[in-house]
Amino acid sequence: MITNNDHNKQLPNELTSTFKELKVLKHLRKAGITKSFGFSCSYLFQLIFCLIFENKNWFRTLESKKSTDFPAKDAVYRFLHQSTFAWRRFLLFLSVHTIGKVTKLTNHDRPKVLILDDSSYDRNRSKSVELLARCFDHASQKMRFYKGFRMLTLGWSDGATFIPVDFSLLSSKKSQINGISSKVDKRSSGYKRRVEALQTAPEQIPNMIERAMNVGIDASYVLMDSWFTFQPLVKNIKDQGLDVIGMVKNLKQRYLVDGKRVSLKQLYRLAKPTTGEKGILRSIHTTQANGVRIKVVFVRNRNKKSEWLAILSTDCTLSDQEIIRIYSMRWDIEVFFKTTKSLLKLQKEFQGRSYDSLISHTTIVFARYIVLSWQNRCSSDQRTLGGMFYELSDEISDLDWTVALQQLFELLEDTLKKSNKNIQKLIKSQLQQWIAGLPNYIKAYLPISVCES
Repeated sequence: MITNNDHNKQLPNELTSTFKELKVLKHLRKAGITKSFGFSCSYLFQLIFCLIFENKNWFRTLESKKSTDFPAKDAVYRFLHQSTFAWRRFLLFLSVHTIGKVTKLTNHDRPKVLILDDSSYDRNRSKSVELLARCFDHASQKMRFYKGFRMLTLGWSDGATFIPVDFSLLSSKKSQINGISSKVDKRSSGYKRRVEALQTAPEQIPNMIERAMNVGIDASYVLMDSWFTFQPLVKNIKDQGLDVIGMVKNLKQRYLVDGKRVSLKQLYRLAKPTTGEKGILRSIHTTQANGVRIKVVFVRNRNKKSEWLAILSTDCTLSDQEIIRIYSMRWDIEVFFKTTKSLLKLQKEFQGRSYDSLISHTTIVFARYIVLSWQNRCSSDQRTLGGMFYELSDEISDLDWTVALQQLFELLEDTLKKSNKNIQKLIKSQLQQWIAGLPNYIKAYLPISVCES
């Protein structure tokens, strides 16, 4: 028997339909991720994509009995280390296509948001990784230093589905351990991402949002935590046509109230207390020092009830409850970080030394999350049934409850006619007792023949 190694049938049946529906391989070719000879990029991409679902890494796959069915180790690593591949463009194409399909299942009035946050990308055991830096993890309870990168991520959410849109692995100019390799072509997209890695997060965020808006992603708000909610960045995002909702710290930032510059603590004292709303303490309309009109809502800190937290919104028309509800959608990106690191093998599956391998593998992990998010939405949202769902919904919405009640009695009468007399007497006596106990306004809608009987 000769095994038939069909390179186009690498995906499990559960993923094949999703790949076609989301046009994953088409977006790969559209982004220019192709090869002129050897194993195709689509084949190698699918091969790496499926490793996590087989509970194996690339080393264990080559050590298995089926190693002869796969390409050599160098083929995969050359694919990951290629600096000319536009992985950012591929991720944008895939995310905007998936978001378009998710948006069709979302109510038009439901807010869609972009979420910004960063997370640690550990490479503590590495020494020769390109652009490796000493970073500080402010999110950890230990407040520790580590070797690696800061993974700045931009995602989209409608409150039910989170889709990663863009990311950047940030290094550091001051705490840099290794620099940029001299072998990289400065005209390639890989070199441009290396230059970006040496920028600060506030410098990169406006460009990330602009790229997302240019490809047609629908969003009204940008959510961020207190590490990014600085007044220059808020103004920049506001100038791009998006509103900002984020938590703010009591730093040197000042707010204008009646022509006076006040701190956040002073602003809390000037705000009017809110009554009747659990957890909401105060709210106030004010202006940032750079002229942006904002609304600040003060809520109780659950971890320390003697303290308060401040949430800023540039959309002053929102109520206090709506600001808090929309800001709670920011938690989706924390779930995303936990899932990619714990379940999808981010920063663990491949231990490449080049910056390109980090970018390519991170993009593939993000693509895994997008595919799984879409599959989860399809399995949990009945609107994915298509036209049949909407036809049933229209029929149910057009059916008044009184008409439905009358139709139920008519159906019961037809059923009784086909039964014997003893069963008819029993059901009619039970039905008369039930009708006698109903309120008069419901009895008025019942069929006359039933009431009389």
